[in-house]
Amino acid sequence: MRILSGIQTSGTLHIGNYFGAMRQHVAWQERGEVIYFLADYHSMTSVRDAAERRGYAREMALDYLACGLDPQRAILYRQSDVPETCELAWILTTVTPMGLLQRAHSYKDKVAQGLQPDHGLFAYPVLMAADILQYNPDVVPVGQDQKQHLEMTRDIAGRFNHTYGVEVFALPDPEIVESVAVVPGTDGRKMSKAYGNTLEMFAGKKALKKAVMGVVTDSTPVEAPKKTDTALFQLWSLFAEKDEREEMFARARAGGLGYGDVKKDLLARLLDFFGPMRERRDELAGRPDDVEDILSDGARRAREISGPILAAARDAAGLGPA
Repeated sequence: MRILSGIQTSGTLHIGNYFGAMRQHVAWQERGEVIYFLADYHSMTSVRDAAERRGYAREMALDYLACGLDPQRAILYRQSDVPETCELAWILTTVTPMGLLQRAHSYKDKVAQGLQPDHGLFAYPVLMAADILQYNPDVVPVGQDQKQHLEMTRDIAGRFNHTYGVEVFALPDPEIVESVAVVPGTDGRKMSKAYGNTLEMFAGKKALKKAVMGVVTDSTPVEAPKKTDTALFQLWSLFAEKDEREEMFARARAGGLGYGDVKKDLLARLLDFFGPMRERRDELAGRPDDVEDILSDGARRAREISGPILAAARDAAGLGPA
């Protein structure tokens, strides 16, 4: 089974990324052939600084390797190291209806949020389709918010196959990951770099303490009962066992538990949980050439898979010599 996923290099990863995607990506190594890419082409719709983009990709590679991704079993590569992706995106663009792109929820949402639209943002689903179709994966695990993009990829693949009368692309099956954790941010909204409400996995202790102590709570006094469906308790629960959660929630409902005590325990648990990964990451950071070799080898292996598929698409479309 071939599994494909990617993550955009548009900022520093946080615990929402870990519980929402990264830990599943590491676990999927046991399911079959996995291909993961660092989507720096996609980041160009939001990141406009070259050094930042390169830095985010490098840091993200370190994060994945530190969290347990094995480059011997998984293919990890930087999206821009496979330039054929952009050629395939153009080929697919020519069969993609404007109406399909105009219906994209993510495009409409970003415009509604005030993001200045450009062609890259509008054509984002076509590049995503190229990311996927160049490998003909069996499944593409996504959250519910990405389901439409997978449906658009299937539409684009089907239109190409129909236009040229050749079944070049397999229609990928989306695997909706219902169990993905939606991690609240420090302000109660979904944790997101865009909101500035994140807890970074590998931030320094001082910065992490400041972020944890800044988790928004209400003014309920220490002696009063506390609600446990708040961001603070949800974040704390990520690092606790079932019996620990039951005990903590009982204390909260009974009164006498201060928010400050919960925050201190959350910080300790967070540092302890990511401690071994942090050590691994620090070790890898001291060997930047080795990390670059891993990405280069990943790109080579990815191109070995995508090359024949792109060649078949070019031949079907009449590009190059017969």
